[in-house]
Amino acid sequence: MADEAAIDYTLNNPDTLTKYKTAAQISHKVLELVTGWCVEGAKVISICQRGDKLLEEEIAKVYKGKKITKGISHPTTVSPSSFITPYTPLSTDADEASTSLKANEAIKVQLGAQIDGLGTIVCDTVLVQPEQNKGVEKSGREADLMLATYYANELLLRLMIPPGLLASGSEEDKKKASAEKPPSQAKITHLLEKLVESYDCNLVEGTTSWLFERNEIEGKKKIVLAPADGSKGEGSPEVGEVWGVEIGVSLGTGKVKTLDHRPTLHRRTTVTYQLKRPSSRQTLSEIVKKFGTFPFSLRQLDDERAAKVGVVECVRKNVLRQYEVVVDKDMAPVARLLTTIALTRNGLVRLSAPPTLDISKCRTEKKITDEEILKILQRPVARSTGAKAKNKKKKKKPAKKTAEEDDEESSSDE
Repeated sequence: MADEAAIDYTLNNPDTLTKYKTAAQISHKVLELVTGWCVEGAKVISICQRGDKLLEEEIAKVYKGKKITKGISHPTTVSPSSFITPYTPLSTDADEASTSLKANEAIKVQLGAQIDGLGTIVCDTVLVQPEQNKGVEKSGREADLMLATYYANELLLRLMIPPGLLASGSEEDKKKASAEKPPSQAKITHLLEKLVESYDCNLVEGTTSWLFERNEIEGKKKIVLAPADGSKGEGSPEVGEVWGVEIGVSLGTGKVKTLDHRPTLHRRTTVTYQLKRPSSRQTLSEIVKKFGTFPFSLRQLDDERAAKVGVVECVRKNVLRQYEVVVDKDMAPVARLLTTIALTRNGLVRLSAPPTLDISKCRTEKKITDEEILKILQRPVARSTGAKAKNKKKKKKPAKKTAEEDDEESSSDE
């Protein structure tokens, strides 16, 4: 324990960023393959099982022989069109196990890996297109949803960057920029609402971005978008932090409701309690050993039926937190993106991020016209550094590639 306490797990230690990036590479590779499996008629449970198997195989290939923990930081989940929260059905629940993907659904795929307790999670939204329509441009409300979500995510990422971090000009200009206060959470929600309204969409209420820490994906700080029921965020992003940044957009009102489905996604809390039932103690012991404090699905436990019984007391005594199945109140299509970022002295690094949307294949007459929002979207997310930056000066890139270029630039930070 003394050796572990002496390890610096902040971003000041290059090994920390390396572990995050290793976990992110695994998350990216598996996400790309899993989204490819999301075709019309595919069973959700089958995709989830195959995704977890692939995560485990890829994780096993890295840091071999090292005395560090590693594993899945978020199980593979596949959420149908109107589902908001990650969805992972059980084989022992016949009705839900039969859930299959339908054509033109907006499917949310979420998963993640962790190395030494340093977790990355990523979520992407893909449209399930019939085989004959693959590669065809999106139009109408489908295009509105995808574009609203893409640009809202880009706006939110830029609003996560501390004021003045990337300021240019004279020293006086830089000091002035650094002295500015970060945008309030109410301001962030307001700007995002204006953006998605450009596409006749709404923010999903209560969408939350969390500070990530070692063995913790819901840290001391959080940003809550379109808060409901008196919920509110706390704190602002700072250099040296890692965040899970999430955006949710609906073609409906954005209001939510909880379905009467069995919660299958759980996570251990910091609460300790002497459980009474032997089945509860056995289930908790397996959870601690396999998942630590990261989320897991009951289908990942050795005996799914026993797990359904064993978690009851754990949840009742707050030893485990269960994630309810939440959907759009109007059952309208919802899109969601989640990006794990690191904030360094050179700006924002996208550790694990959904692929950049090909906006040339989204056709709609709607567009963003608000000048304040357009100016923010033009901001870089990172400072150009090193050889890559020099090479970029020699090549003129199309304007549409801006977000992707920012990502490439930021990957060379630290």
